[in-house]
Amino acid sequence: MRTAEVKRRFLTHFAAAGHTVAASAPLPADDPTLLFVNAGMVPFKPYLLGQRTPPYPRATSVQKCIRTLDIDEVGKTTRHGTFFQMNGNFSFGDYFKEEAIRLAWDLTVKPQSEGGYGLDADRIWATVYLDDDEAHALWRDVIGLPEARIVRRGKADNFWSMGVPGPCGPCSELYYDRGPAYGREGGPEVDEDRYLEFWNLVFMQYERGEGVGKDDYPILGELPSRNIDTGMGLERMAALLQGVDNLYEIDETRPVLDAAAALTGIRYGAHSGPSAAESHPDDVRLRVVADHVRTALMLIGDGVTPSNEGRGYVLRRILRRAIRAVRLLGYEDPALPELLPVARDCMAPSYPELAADFERISAYAYGEEETFRSTLRQGSTLLDRAITKAGKRLPADTAFKLHDTYGFPIDLTVEIAAEHGLDVDVTGFRELMAEQRRRAREDTRARKTGHADTGLYRTLLGEHGVTDWQAYTTLTTDSTILAVLREGAPVATATEGQIVGVVLDRTPFYAESGGQESDAGTLSGPSLSAEVLDVQRPIPGLVVHQVRVLDGELAPGLPVRAQVDPEWRVGARQAHSGTHVVHAALRATLGPAALQSGSYNRPGHLRLDFSWRGALPAGVRSEIEDAANVAIRRDLPVDVRYMPLGEAREIGALALFGETYDETVRVVEIGGAWSRELCGGTHVERSSQIGGIAVTGESSVGSGQRRIEAVTGIESFRYLARERDLVSRIAEQFNAPRAEVADRVAALAERLKESERETARLRDQLLAAEADRLAATATVHGDVLLATGTTEADPRLLADRVRTALPSDRPGVAAVLSGTAFVITVNATGRTRGLSAADLFRSLPEGKGGGNQETAQGRRPTDPDKALAALAALLTD
Repeated sequence: MRTAEVKRRFLTHFAAAGHTVAASAPLPADDPTLLFVNAGMVPFKPYLLGQRTPPYPRATSVQKCIRTLDIDEVGKTTRHGTFFQMNGNFSFGDYFKEEAIRLAWDLTVKPQSEGGYGLDADRIWATVYLDDDEAHALWRDVIGLPEARIVRRGKADNFWSMGVPGPCGPCSELYYDRGPAYGREGGPEVDEDRYLEFWNLVFMQYERGEGVGKDDYPILGELPSRNIDTGMGLERMAALLQGVDNLYEIDETRPVLDAAAALTGIRYGAHSGPSAAESHPDDVRLRVVADHVRTALMLIGDGVTPSNEGRGYVLRRILRRAIRAVRLLGYEDPALPELLPVARDCMAPSYPELAADFERISAYAYGEEETFRSTLRQGSTLLDRAITKAGKRLPADTAFKLHDTYGFPIDLTVEIAAEHGLDVDVTGFRELMAEQRRRAREDTRARKTGHADTGLYRTLLGEHGVTDWQAYTTLTTDSTILAVLREGAPVATATEGQIVGVVLDRTPFYAESGGQESDAGTLSGPSLSAEVLDVQRPIPGLVVHQVRVLDGELAPGLPVRAQVDPEWRVGARQAHSGTHVVHAALRATLGPAALQSGSYNRPGHLRLDFSWRGALPAGVRSEIEDAANVAIRRDLPVDVRYMPLGEAREIGALALFGETYDETVRVVEIGGAWSRELCGGTHVERSSQIGGIAVTGESSVGSGQRRIEAVTGIESFRYLARERDLVSRIAEQFNAPRAEVADRVAALAERLKESERETARLRDQLLAAEADRLAATATVHGDVLLATGTTEADPRLLADRVRTALPSDRPGVAAVLSGTAFVITVNATGRTRGLSAADLFRSLPEGKGGGNQETAQGRRPTDPDKALAALAALLTD
C-alpha cells in the first residue's frame, strides 16, 4: 500500500465518522514558542487551549511536521526522521477516550478490502499512563486486548506535552510486534525496534507550565474542555504495510536512497542485519541522505531558505549533513541535482505544488550545495593552519569559530584532527554552542515579548478578551489601559523615563507583521504622555505596545488617547504598497520564478527578498525600477477584499511562503490582477500616492536568494538628488562632462588592475628566481638533494617552487623557514623512493605539524639550524 493510499484511507475513515478534513498548515509554525510545526495538533492549539472557538467539533488532518531534537539519531534507528507526516484526529470537547480508542482500533485492524489497514490484531500492544485505569479498562474490556499486551508506563513515555507550555495529558500508544528478527521479546519497554510505535492517542485535559526538564513541569489545571489529539505516524504505518524494515525504505524515501547508492557505488543493506542496531555505517549515511534531502525539499517548498539563524539555520544544517554524508560515501561531485528531483517525484503525488515550484526550490538547494563545497575547501585550509599551532588538542573556540563563522561541521573537524593525531575539545564546543543558542533564545524572546512568559499574555487575553484593533480604519482611538508590564510582570504604575509594555482595550496602532514595521505615535491623557516605540502581537488576539513614559504615570484603568503619527503611517503605507509594486514589476521582468520570499518595510524604505540565482544585470535592474514607476504614474486603484482562502488561491493571489493564513484572508489588489497578494499591511488608496520608487541596491543574501532595496515617496526624490550631486562632484574631479564620468572611472580602474597584474608578475619572477637559486645550491645527503632557505612570504609557496625546480631524475627535498612556520616538501622521485614529508617532519626535534607524503607544515623550530641538520642526517641515513 503506497503512502499516498495510507493517507487517503485515514482521512476517509475519519471523515465518515463526522470529522472535518483540514488541510496541512505550512511547516513554519505560527507560534512564538516553536520554529516548526512539530506535531499534528499545533495548528489546532488555539482551539485546544480555548483561545478560539473551533469551527467544527471534530477534525482530521495529515500534518507536515519537522523535529530535529534527535537529528544525530537519524539513520541509526527505525524511529527517527526529521520530516514526517502525522495523521491526526481531533475532538474539541466532543468525544473522549472510548471513541478515540475505538476509532483507532477499527481502522488499524479492519481488512484492507474494506478500507482499513488490516494489521494482525494478535501482534498489537497498547501502553497507558501509570494511573490511567480508565484507558486500561477500555483496551481490556471494550477492545478485548489481552492484559499481557497492555503496559503501564511512566510520565516520560505516556504523558504527552509539546515540550513547551500548552496542552498536555495522559496518552495511550499502539505498537506492532515485527517479530523476533527485529529484537527481543517482552514488549515496547524491552525493544522499541522490534515493537514499533505507530499511533499515539493523547487524552488532552490539562495545561502544563514552564519546566526545566523534559518531564519536570507543573500542571496548571484543567483545559476548558477535554479534548482528543491522536497522531498516527504516516511513514511508520507505510513501513509496516509495505513490509520494509524502516521509514527510510518506504516509497516516498527509498528512491532517494537508491539514487544516492547508485551515485556512490554503495550496495545498500549488503553488510547490515534486519534491525537498526545492526546497521553498517554506510547504510546509516544513505538513510541520512534519503531523510534529509526529502526534508530540505519540504522546508524550501514551504518558504524556508538557508541562513545562519532560526529556521534557515535548521535547513542549512540538514542540507549540509546530507551533502557531507554523500561525500563520506565517496562521491565528490554535486549530488543534489541528482537527488532532489527524485525526492520531488516521490512527494508530488501528495503535494503537487512541489513540482510546480521546483525551479525556485532547486535554486536554493543547489546554491547551498555550491556554497558548502566552497566552505569545505576554505574550512580545510583554516583547519590545517589551526592544527599547526595546536598542541595535542584543538581548542573549543577554534572548533566553534570553524563551525559558526565558516559553517564547518564539528564531526568533520574531529575527523581531520584525528588524522593528525589530535583530539578536539568537543565538550567545550558543545558548551559554546549551548551558550550561543541560549543568547539567541533570550534575544528573540526579549525583542518579541519583553521577557514576558506567554502564559501571562494568555491570562490577559482570558481576562480582557481580544484587543479591538482598528489600524485599518483610524489613526486615533480613545482607549483604556488594561495592563502595564515591566520585565515580564504586571506592575501597578510606570513613571517618567521607564520603558514598559501597555495593553489597551482598543488601539489604532499597526502591530509589526508581514514585513511591515509597527507604527509610531503617542499615548496621552490629562496628566500623562508616553511615546510608542514598538507594537507586537505576542499571541494571537493580543496587542502589546512598548512605550517610554514622558510625563506623569501610566496605570491600569486610566483612559488615554492613542494617536498614530500620521506622517509615519503615510510613509509606511507608501513603502508597503511600493513593495507590492516592486514585486509585480520583478515578476513581470524576470518571470514567475522570481517569487518573494521575505520583505521588510518602514516609512520611506523597502526591502524585498526573492528567489533568483545570479546577480541582476544593471539593465534588468533599471527595467524593474522603470516598470514600478510606470505603474505608479498610471494611478492604479488599490483595493482590499476579504474572501475564503480557497477562493483567493483560485484567483491567483500570491501568498508569502512560510506564512500561516486563516480560512478568511485579506487580498490586496493593485490594478486588479496586475498585483494580487494576500497581505495584512496598510496601503495607499491609489498607486500614485506612493510618489516614486528608486532602487538603491541589489545583492545576494544567500544561495539562490537576492535582495532588492529601494526608497519611496519623498525619500526617493532625496536619494536621486544625492546621486545627482555625487555625479557632479566626480565630474568636477575628472574635469569631464557628466555623461563621460562612467567611462573615465572605468578607464582608471582598468589602469589600476593592470598595475596590480604587473606587480604580481614581477613578484612571481622574483619567487621563481629565488627558487632556482635555492635549487642550484642544494646539498647532497646520501643520494638525496636537499635545498633549504628562508622567506618573509608564504613558505609553502616557495617550497613548492623549489621542489619543482630540483632535478626530476633525482630524489629531492625542499625545506623552507619563515618567521612562524616550517615547510618540508618531497619531489616525485623522492616519493617513489619511499620518502614522506610528513614522516620526515615528525622525526625532527619539535616536529609538530601535519601533512602528507608530498608536503608537511608546522611551527618554526626554536633552533632552525639544529632542525635542518637533523633533516640532513635523516636523508643521509
